[in-house]
Amino acid sequence: MVAVASRIRLEDRECPLSTTVEHVGEWWTLLILHDAFDGYTRFDQFQESLGISSSMLTTRLKTLVADGLLERRPYQTSPVRHEYVLTELGRSLRPVIVALAAWGNSRLTPTERSMILVDAHSGEEVEPVVVDAKTGRRLDDSAAYVFTAGPAASDAMRSRYAARPAIPAEEAKVGPEDSRTALSRAASTDCT
Repeated sequence: MVAVASRIRLEDRECPLSTTVEHVGEWWTLLILHDAFDGYTRFDQFQESLGISSSMLTTRLKTLVADGLLERRPYQTSPVRHEYVLTELGRSLRPVIVALAAWGNSRLTPTERSMILVDAHSGEEVEPVVVDAKTGRRLDDSAAYVFTAGPAASDAMRSRYAARPAIPAEEAKVGPEDSRTALSRAASTDCT
């Protein structure tokens, strides 16, 4: 058997961005999770909604179950059929999916958006943002909030953050128009 190189370098295995992308960074995985948040639980529902092949859907659902994001439960006995229900760990990804969708919409005019997030009771569109739970401050300011090595960081991770270049003040504020630049910069300085 031929060994296939891992997509994640050994020194990045401790990086939460790398490990998260390893679990949910695949196109179909995100779309299946999105459908699960919308209430889909059955194989045929996912397949019809996404237009995904049976083999690809089977593979992705097995991976989501193995990763603990979905739980496989029988809903019918003759013949045996299973549904795929979000676990607590899977449900905890909803804010991530919401933030990704909001980032995608931030690059579009309101008339170009095919999906928006609304308040379930009022129907009013909402603007998702990521904030600090303690202060309520938005976390999109790259000068005010930076990643650094945590308590369990290896020497390589500590070295990476000790050598991190400073972010120029004019690039520190992130708005919708320059979010791609900020994400590229974050990806190249935080875990690569």
